[in-house]
Amino acid sequence: MNSCRRYTAAGLALLFVSLGPPLQAADRPPNVILMFSDDQGTLDMAKLGARDLYTRNLDRLADQGVLFTQFYAAAPVCSPSRAALLTGLYPQRAGVPGNVGLRAQGLPARQVTIAEMLKQSGYRTAIVGKWHLGHVNGNGPLDQGFDSFFGHKVGCIDNYSHFFYWSGPNKHDLWRNEDEHWEDGGYFPDLMMREARAFLEESKDEPFFLYLPFNIPHYPLQGLEKWRRLYSYYPTPRREYAALVSTLDEKVGDVLAMVDELGLREKTLIIFMSDHGHSTEERTMFGGGYAGSYRGAKFSLFEGGIRVPAIVSMPGTLPQGAVRGQLATALDWLPTIAEITGTALPDPAVDGKSLMPIIKSADAPSPHEVFHWQTGKQWAVREGDWKLIVNARDTNREYLSGNDATFLVNLADDISERNNLAEQHADAVQRLTRLHDDWVQEVEAEE
Repeated sequence: MNSCRRYTAAGLALLFVSLGPPLQAADRPPNVILMFSDDQGTLDMAKLGARDLYTRNLDRLADQGVLFTQFYAAAPVCSPSRAALLTGLYPQRAGVPGNVGLRAQGLPARQVTIAEMLKQSGYRTAIVGKWHLGHVNGNGPLDQGFDSFFGHKVGCIDNYSHFFYWSGPNKHDLWRNEDEHWEDGGYFPDLMMREARAFLEESKDEPFFLYLPFNIPHYPLQGLEKWRRLYSYYPTPRREYAALVSTLDEKVGDVLAMVDELGLREKTLIIFMSDHGHSTEERTMFGGGYAGSYRGAKFSLFEGGIRVPAIVSMPGTLPQGAVRGQLATALDWLPTIAEITGTALPDPAVDGKSLMPIIKSADAPSPHEVFHWQTGKQWAVREGDWKLIVNARDTNREYLSGNDATFLVNLADDISERNNLAEQHADAVQRLTRLHDDWVQEVEAEE
């Protein structure tokens, strides 16, 4: 991995490349709130087609900003998706190609995150929620530019006991900064809102970056009682999952209300997206999420595993009630935030591209001619409407075999990814394979 990607605090300011003044003329740069949902399905909000869900606040946020319909996570699993979001790098270049376990090192300290980037412009920074980028000391949020941290470090917790919700060891996992924090019985999404409010009130008079990686609608499916009642007549597992999506929506509404109460709405850039598609694991009752016509789910590089809900909003600065269909990715938020806030980008360059051209215009081209994904032996490359997936995993998490181990689709003609065109278009398979091989050599050369 390129050793130049980590700098001292003093050296960072000298090594950044200036982008000029922020877009919004003001006596201070805009605030940034980045909300990241967990295991939210591709179409799991009403405005994206889930007519059986109550998502009033997410829909309102879309009405106040730009809703993306072809937005991609950088990976179909949690940790690499988060690493890419925070660094603007492909997960492989960021040093987090797969999920980070209890004893793994996680995101290398040399990587530069959005929090570190914004600190160079005087921002206060906080993370409230799920980290999942390293559990051991030296790889926590405070090592990556965050002034404060409240939340859990590993992949999932019980929302009331705050113990790791997976296989053993069943370890308690709630932290305030580097100190273990006990708050038995407190519903974790509610605790997040309390901590978010405290940070916003403390930071309202200076520019701030608040990262809110929610732990829902990831399992355990522990939605609030009022939402469980609302969906009580739905079949399992949609019933349990829907209650948790509406719980998430309620918490998004709480955040929007806090910003409004503080008079900061037009001074605050708000971003929302999911980390990848919905889960079909046993712990989520083998489903519950909604991807419509899209094939795949969490762990899959079919569209249902990586195409996710995404919104950006800043009334008075960005368009409102707009929909954008260009290809965009989680890697793009770091450079987009840099452009909007007038903050300098890390050097060397990130893999993401600013989304401002497509935010401004539905006719602007996607900033990515080619994009890559790799998770274990499964990989995919996208060039225009062509998408090649090798060793694909389907919704049931089985690897495709035989001729379908190399799976070529044209998304303009087959958004459901059902028809394998690899034999009919061997030239496209060869071209896309070469592109991906070259990309692999490039990112591995920096390790």
